[in-house]
Formats: sequence, structure tokens, C-alpha cells
Amino acid sequence: MPVTNKRVTAADVARSLGLSRATVGFVLNNTPGQTIPESTRKRVLDEAERLGYRPNPAAQALRRGSTRLVMLLLPDWPIESSMAGFLDEVSYHLDQAGYTTIPYTRRTGDRVRPLWERLHPDVILGLGELDAAEARSAQDSGVRSVITLPVASSVAVVAGTVEQVRHLYSRGHRRLAFAQPVDERLVELGAARLDAAQATAAELGIEPLRVRPVSGNDGSARRAVEEWRDEGVTGVVAFNDFVAALVVGAAVRVGIGVPAPLAVIGQDDSLFTEAFVPALSTVRMEMGGLVRYVTEMALHAAGELVAPPEEVAPDLTVVRREST
Repeated sequence: MPVTNKRVTAADVARSLGLSRATVGFVLNNTPGQTIPESTRKRVLDEAERLGYRPNPAAQALRRGSTRLVMLLLPDWPIESSMAGFLDEVSYHLDQAGYTTIPYTRRTGDRVRPLWERLHPDVILGLGELDAAEARSAQDSGVRSVITLPVASSVAVVAGTVEQVRHLYSRGHRRLAFAQPVDERLVELGAARLDAAQATAAELGIEPLRVRPVSGNDGSARRAVEEWRDEGVTGVVAFNDFVAALVVGAAVRVGIGVPAPLAVIGQDDSLFTEAFVPALSTVRMEMGGLVRYVTEMALHAAGELVAPPEEVAPDLTVVRREST
């Protein structure tokens, strides 16, 4: 006998109880202004649970004029611990406001139609720009509001690099290097952080940073630390903690001591930095203010908040460990 997965509807609940569909609909939708006896409400809710009734999201959205969805359009970056924590916090706070968060990475050359054309979110909050075709697609899909934050050029993603350079300078280092990632997805962000590092070096009156690409599987980290040693470099600003770990590992393997003669500092305070040997100095961004700003931006765009939030400066802490 074939098994069917027919959805239980409000009409099924009404038929089972011998009540009108209107009465059952008022109860299941918690419609205000109705004088339905509490005993009837309880019967409806108990029967709905017994039958396995689940609300139809499309019907609810049509009724409300809202899907209660916020799409976070992410840049095509690796999802590391800091980004994962940020997404968790934003999702939690939007959930408390009654919205579901959908993280979505739209990649160059994607062949499928954008996810917003299927889900029709109330708001798209883009951590990066939409191109013209994507913006038209979102508008045609009925998205109420599209907000874009130019992440790669924003203060939040380069402020940590400024603190890295300043920390090494405060430790007496005057000849610095920048360890650049080779992942093509990080080219724009890497360039922004390098620009911030060079600008900070100029402000401090030291020579420009020497730049080398660093990867984990092609010998580039070993070549970089050997070249830096020969050039008299004493401090390395790493793009992030993973790149910092590659630099430290390569230095130790070729007999270059850390933190002397080569100090290394990463960024993001990833979960492994304290357990690494030597423990990695890093820059930690406190997520509270940024999470609150992004959450309130989304809620303002959804019409839940009257005034837009004020942009917040990132709250950064240099975590001093053994590698510097």
C-alpha cells in the first residue's frame, strides 16, 4: 500500500472536531479580537498536535505580508571560527526578535538561481555588494529591503591589522613583514589588510612591510621565513591565525626561533591559538557591538525599528602570547 505524506491542514483539524474552518483558523493563527472559549481553543490545539498539524509557511507569509526571514549574504570566504561565532550570535538575536536567519554564500559563476528567489526573505543584508543583475532579481522577488555593507573596505576588517603592526612596534620591532594568504577568495580582503599595515607603518615612521605569500602545501612558508631572516625582518604581521601558524611552523622547522629572532602575530583569536606551540599572539575582535549593529540594521530594514542604528567601531584586544 503506498505511503503518502499528505500535509495535515486546518481543514482536517476542523473536520475531525466538527468545527468551522474559520474557528479553527482563528485559534491556529492566534487571531486577535476573537471571543473563542478557552475550552474550544484547547480542543483545537490538542487535536492539531494529535494529527501532526504544522503551519504552512507560504500561507502564513501571504497572510502576514512577511516571511520573517533575514538573509545574510556572505562573501565567498572560508568560514572560520570568528565568522562562525558571528553568525551564531546574529542568528540568536534575530531569533529572539521573531526572525529566522539564512546565511547564504553567492559565488561568482553560480549556475543556479539565487536562493532569495525561492525563499523571498523580507531583508537581504549583504556583507559585500550585489551586482546589478542580483539587485534586480532581489527586487523582482519582492524582497522589501536590500542593505549592503562594503566589508573588504570597512574599518572592522582592517582595524585588527593596525593593532598587529602597533603591537610589534611596541615590542621594539622596526623591520616587519606581511604574510599574505594565497586563497583566491581572500585576495580583496588580503589587499585591504596589507594597505592598512603599510599605512600604519608609514605613520610610525618605519619602512614598508616586506610581503610574501604563504601557503601550507607548497613550501612558500619556508621560503618566506628564510628570505625574511636574510632581510633582517624581526616581526611578521600574519593575515590571520592560520597563516600565523604556518609561519611559526616553518620558522621552527628551519631553526629560526620564535619570538626571537622572529616574532609573529595573527588575527581572530581562533580556537587553536592558545594550544599551539608556541602559543600565538593575536588580535581578538569583541563581537558584541558588531552583532548588535548588524541585528539592528536588519530589524530596521524589516520595519521593526524606527531609527537606524549608529555604526559601531570594532572593540579590539591584543592577546599577548608566546609568539611575540
